[in-house]
Amino acid sequence: MADKIQQDHNAPVLVIGLGRFGASVASQLVKQGREVLAIERNPDLVQKWSGLLTHVVEADATNIEALRQLGAQEFSSAVVGVGTSIESSVLITVNLVDLGIEHLWVKAITPSHGKILTRIGANHVIYPEADAGVRTAHLVGGRMLDFIEFDDGFAIVKMYPPKETQGFTLAESQVRAKYGVTIVGVKTPGEDFTYAQPNTKVTHRDVLIVSGHTELLERFAARP
Repeated sequence: MADKIQQDHNAPVLVIGLGRFGASVASQLVKQGREVLAIERNPDLVQKWSGLLTHVVEADATNIEALRQLGAQEFSSAVVGVGTSIESSVLITVNLVDLGIEHLWVKAITPSHGKILTRIGANHVIYPEADAGVRTAHLVGGRMLDFIEFDDGFAIVKMYPPKETQGFTLAESQVRAKYGVTIVGVKTPGEDFTYAQPNTKVTHRDVLIVSGHTELLERFAARP
């Protein structure tokens, strides 16, 4: 048996399921220069992606012997994008755990599904629909352009500057003292991104990168 592929920034990745989520992950990995072995049991999807990804194989990943024959046990990282069937998702995850794959990113449909996946050994459970919904809700207000939230309620946002910051340096507007958030960077159209300094002057054309607790960021972004 070949030595297990080591977990590093360039190691090949096993992707199971080429629906929207799995295909998106696999495509991005290939763009990053990573080798991908994609397993999909729908022949139409296999044909669609066979010329775009490194390796695409038609197989049933709920069958552990099929995974062994494809060398799945040699991978240290795998992504399970199967989401239409909770039973299939769980069976595939169990198979990958039994094959000794150390790093598993698995798509979950519901919190209970995610709880099961965690208990059987998935160390990264992803809720793409729920996460997208939360992110969209934050962006609908209009001032936020992008929103990334972490597990502890901390977030980073890209947003337009409120009027009270426009025409002033960060030292003058005192955003951190007033709102408890930190402007970490400023991007002016046509210019390079700059890290925020006390003497950084904000204009109405700028885009801000701001960090802080989610509730405080929402209050700051709600300023006119």
